[in-house]
Amino acid sequence: MRNRGSDTEPDKSIEEGPTSVGAFLETLRTVVIAVLIALGVRTFAYEPFNIPSGSMEPTLLIGDYLFVSKLSYGYSRYSIPFSPNLFDGRVFFTEPEVGDVAVFRTPLDVKTDYIKRIVGLPGDRIEVREGVLHINGEPVKRERLLPSELNEIDYPSASGAVYIETLPNGRTHLIHEQLLDRGPLDDWGPKTVLPGHLFAMGDNRDNSQDSRSNVGQIPFENLVGRADVLFFSHDGGSAWWEFWRWPGAIRFGRIGDVIE
Repeated sequence: MRNRGSDTEPDKSIEEGPTSVGAFLETLRTVVIAVLIALGVRTFAYEPFNIPSGSMEPTLLIGDYLFVSKLSYGYSRYSIPFSPNLFDGRVFFTEPEVGDVAVFRTPLDVKTDYIKRIVGLPGDRIEVREGVLHINGEPVKRERLLPSELNEIDYPSASGAVYIETLPNGRTHLIHEQLLDRGPLDDWGPKTVLPGHLFAMGDNRDNSQDSRSNVGQIPFENLVGRADVLFFSHDGGSAWWEFWRWPGAIRFGRIGDVIE
């Protein structure tokens, strides 16, 4: 005989959690939220960059990966992905300091990111004499490192000389100079930095396209952000699929370094 109570038993399949469509929608929602958060962080807080050239050696090496702070200088159209022309100038602007390592776009190439050190603010008079930087008529102090000291800075170059350069505000950093090379960039100027502009140079003084050359002076609006910290570094000695060689290629000593 059929059990009459069986007609009232609930359909267990209905109670077994969300359907596959519901699970997919929940996963999609999670992914969309994660992407929006990542875009927000990248646009308004920190954006990752990598170093493809040696123009900032010995401070930054090819294969360095770093975070650039968007918070430091405020925001312009170049702070936003794809650089939409939403507004002119900068909002929440804070003027950079001499000695900052900054990422920017040039007026002649607004699609390419450059990274250099700021050495001049509006009104500063910049000149290079025999390879020595002069700011407002005064030579910038620099002291050459001994060969024995080069091993301490993880800089592989054996050519030229490395100096500790001290800017007028007391900030110090390393620069690289070719001793026997006296090109047009070693005797340049003087020129005064225009209002609303910056003067930037690479730390690898004889191997840098910067404000001394076709890059020119940098409008405040073209700033992307300030380089703050290294989060990864490798020497290019292994391909991405050669995982067994990764430990030897990674520069562990540079990871976490604050950029000065």
